[in-house]
This record gives sequence, structure tokens and C-alpha cells, in this order.
Amino acid sequence: MKSHTLDSIKISAGFWKELSQLNIPAHDVVRKSRLPLTILSGTNGVTTAQYFALLQTLSEMVDDPATSIIKSMTDLETTQLSPSVLAAYHARNYRDALHRISRYKQMCAPQSIHITEKGELCTIEQEWLYAEQPEPPMLVGVSLAFLLELGRRGAGHSLTAYAVEFTGQMSNVQVLEAYFGCHIRLGAERNRLTLHRSDLNCPFISYNAELLEILTPALDRSLDEQQRSNSITEMVKWIMKRSLAAGRPDIQIVASELGMSDRTLQRRLTDLGTSFKQLLTEARHVKALEYLADPMLDLKEVAFLLGYEDQSSFYRAFRSWEGDTPSNWRAEQLGTNPLTEDSRNMPAIH
Repeated sequence: MKSHTLDSIKISAGFWKELSQLNIPAHDVVRKSRLPLTILSGTNGVTTAQYFALLQTLSEMVDDPATSIIKSMTDLETTQLSPSVLAAYHARNYRDALHRISRYKQMCAPQSIHITEKGELCTIEQEWLYAEQPEPPMLVGVSLAFLLELGRRGAGHSLTAYAVEFTGQMSNVQVLEAYFGCHIRLGAERNRLTLHRSDLNCPFISYNAELLEILTPALDRSLDEQQRSNSITEMVKWIMKRSLAAGRPDIQIVASELGMSDRTLQRRLTDLGTSFKQLLTEARHVKALEYLADPMLDLKEVAFLLGYEDQSSFYRAFRSWEGDTPSNWRAEQLGTNPLTEDSRNMPAIH
């Protein structure tokens, strides 16, 4: 069984900043993607499906996706790189950088990067662990362009790719071919970047041994802790979500399904800095947003599916999560009338 992150992607402030530079209002992208506006706060992550929806909408809103992909690379500021990417930028050489990206990428998103060296070539493919839809063209373009840009910035000269393949279609391919320095194949079996293997030996002028001595152990510890944490918390929340409609999940039942006692489970969750109650709240919050996005479910049904004994308890919990009533939140996201729904779902007053 693979060890991977939860289906959660933290959208960086740089993403919204880039939208601003493209003169595209972030609110418009979120609304057209049919996603909750709460993701703009950056507090919670988004799922792979939500992330794909955002990038698909963005691909459709920009005038020329290919030009936007190149611009995102030329505007890339190394001073704003995350620690995991910073470690790759200051690696010993291009090969070391790529393997650091492959190792630490899973700390940022549920994604694996596969690097294969054979003969004179090196192929790089990316796998989204929870993807149910094809990867949006703009996301593919940015991801592959970044891997080449990393080599160029580190080596200090313009490396070119051997080949680039996209499973989907891309307009203005000539612009991308000029950037990658090679032919681009559309409608391929996989999204793939193929490099000249000899380029992997290029030493990085940005190599910083002292910084890596600090970053590498810290990143390795964080990755190990995250993997241990996710292996437990992911399973607990998965069991909770599956059994919510039958009532409030019981710690004894969840622990039994995990093959341990309730005391052992509680102790392990405490060691990870969380609790059964906290995970239950998180599971209910996530499922509440999913259910409310479905206009076919009324609020009474949502409360029942979340395992609340009465609708008032659901209302109070939702206010603590989102600072608003479920009906108002749904109205803002779906453009419905909250007064009409409130009149249908208002708890009875005796």
C-alpha cells in the first residue's frame, strides 16, 4: 500500500497573485468552477477534483494558455519557493534536484513523480493519486515547464527537452515548442517530459551545501511525520465519513475496524496532536460542504447524513465552521434563495 498525503492541496498565495497579474478576478475563477468561496482564505486545502476544476476553468478563461504557461515560468521568483522546492533549487546538480522534487512533492499534493533513466534519455511522468478526471492542459503545461525551468535556473544556461507529450490538446503549440526547444506531441498516451540524460549531470550554480544541511533533515522529518500521521488519520476519517449517516461514529467501533483498542487509538491520535472528536468535526465539515453543494438534498437530509440527532445541532456546528447558516452558504454558492429553503427546513419551535 502506498504511503501518501490526504487528498488535500494547499493553494499558495502565489497562485492568486498570478491570477491578479493576468487580470483575472479570483472570485470569478472560483465561482465558475462551482467551488466554495471559502477556499480563497487559504485556510483549508482543496481536493484533487476541486484543484482540477480551478485549473480547467483558468484554462478556459485565459486568452492563450500556452503564453500564460511561459509567462508563469519567466515570472517565477526563486525567493518565494517553498522549502521543498528550495531544496531542489539548491541541489548539487539537475539529477539531484529532480529526485528531491520527486521525494518532497508528496508533502504539497497527493501526487507522485516517476523518473526513469534509460540509455541516453530520462523520462518524467506525474501521477495524481486521487484523479478521476484528465489533468487540465494548463496544469500539465505548467508542471512540465517547471521541471525544465528548474534545470535551467540551476545550471545557469538554457537546457532543452528531448520531447514533450500531452494527452490532450493545446492551442498555440509553436509557443510551447519554442520554450521547450523540441517537438510537442498532442494526443499522446501519457503526459511526459523527456530530457537528455547527459543534462542531469549539469552542476547547479545555485548549489548551497550549508543550506541543504539544514533543509534536508527538516524536510525528511516532516515527510516521515506526515506519512505516519496520514496513515492513521486518513483511515479514521474515512471510516467516520462512511458511517456518519448511521449516527455519530463511536471510537470503539472505529478502533475495532483498525484492529486496536479505543485507548490505543486515542493515545496514538494524541501523539499526533489531534483527537477523535477533532477528526469527527473535520469529517463532518468536509461532508457538509459536499452535501450542501448538491441542491437535491434539503437541509434536514444533510443533517441526517452527517449523523446529527436534530437539525439545530447541525445549524450550530455549521455556524462555527463557516460563520453563516447552511442555507445562506448554499445560496451564495449555488445562487438559490435562502429564505425559501429556511422556511422549508426551519426547526420546529415548541
